[in-house]
Amino acid sequence: MKTEGGCEVIAIGCDHGGFALKEAVTAYLKQNGMEYKDFGCYGTASCDYPDFGVAAARAVASGECDRGIVICTTGIGISITANKIKGIRCALCADTVSARLTREHNDANVLAIGAGIVGANLALGIVETFLNTAFSGEEKHCRRVAKIKALEEESMK
Repeated sequence: MKTEGGCEVIAIGCDHGGFALKEAVTAYLKQNGMEYKDFGCYGTASCDYPDFGVAAARAVASGECDRGIVICTTGIGISITANKIKGIRCALCADTVSARLTREHNDANVLAIGAGIVGANLALGIVETFLNTAFSGEEKHCRRVAKIKALEEESMK
């Protein structure tokens, strides 16, 4: 759901292991005039990544938010969680090339990052790349994404 000014709204969620990086990402979003909705967590007390990953993913799937960013220590658990929501194509990225290609080729709508795997500077570069790269729209990529969507329709009834 774009804001009145046409800006995208980014859903963001994390667990305790991703909290510090989520704070850096939200500061980056604010600094760059980007709208976001924070689905938690809100501190470093131990919590469960599925609770926050699913909230952010559902916001993207419902259209409440345009894209999402989810963060846990490795990025693995929270990406698995996000991908359980129909309509989500979440990619775990640890470099900017993967972030660019997952947008161009897969039209990924949620980015997962492992806070314990990449440092803040690299993570912000990954976020910037993910948010500033468009889906290529090339026929072969459209065909492949359509096959993913068809599989999803078949298996996620």
